[in-house]
Amino acid sequence: SAGDQELFTLQELVSKFTLEAVGKSAAVFNPEKLKWVNAEKMKALSPEALGEALLPHLERRGWKPPDRAWLARLAASMRERAQTLVEIADAAAFCFTEPERDAKAAGKWLLPAVAPALRDLLAGLEAAPAWEESTLKPLFEAALAKHGLKMASLAQAVRVAVTGKDVSPPIYDVLRLLGRERSLARVRRALETIPAAAV
Repeated sequence: SAGDQELFTLQELVSKFTLEAVGKSAAVFNPEKLKWVNAEKMKALSPEALGEALLPHLERRGWKPPDRAWLARLAASMRERAQTLVEIADAAAFCFTEPERDAKAAGKWLLPAVAPALRDLLAGLEAAPAWEESTLKPLFEAALAKHGLKMASLAQAVRVAVTGKDVSPPIYDVLRLLGRERSLARVRRALETIPAAAV
C-alpha cells in the first residue's frame, strides 16, 4: 500500500516495497483493475511508442501499416476506447480489411432522410483539396446546415459507411486513417444501399 497511489514505475515499486508492509490477508487478483492499469499505461506512452507496441499485434493478423507516422496516428486515435493492445488491433480491422456492415447500425443510421446530406458531403469530399480535419470539417458543417441535420446523424452515417460499425474514433481521424480513395469508395457503396425511391 502506498496511500492513494495506484500506478507505479518499476523503480517506484522497488523503492516502496518492504516486507513489513506486506499484508497477511490473501491477495485478490482483479482482472478488470489490471485492464484499467494497462489502459492508463497505454495513455502515458507517446503515440510513436504505443504504435511500436501495437505493431506485432497487427502483423500477427497479416496487416502492414503504410508507415510509422500512420501507425502512430492510428495508436493515438484508438487508445481512448481500448484497454489493451489486442482491443486496439481488433478495432483497427476496418483500416486493413473491407468491413462487414453491421445490419443494426446500418438500419439505424443509413436512412433515406440522411441520404441527400450524405450525397452533398460526398461531392464535397471528392473535390476536397486536402485530406485534413481543417478541410473535412467545413464540408460536414456545410452539408449539415443545408439539410438541417445534427452532426450525430451525418457523422454516424459516414462512420457506419466507412467502418461498418457505429463506434469508432472521431470521424475525421477515421477518414484520415483510411485515406481519400478508400473513404470515398465506402461512402459511395453505402449510398447505393439506401433505396433510391426513398431519397
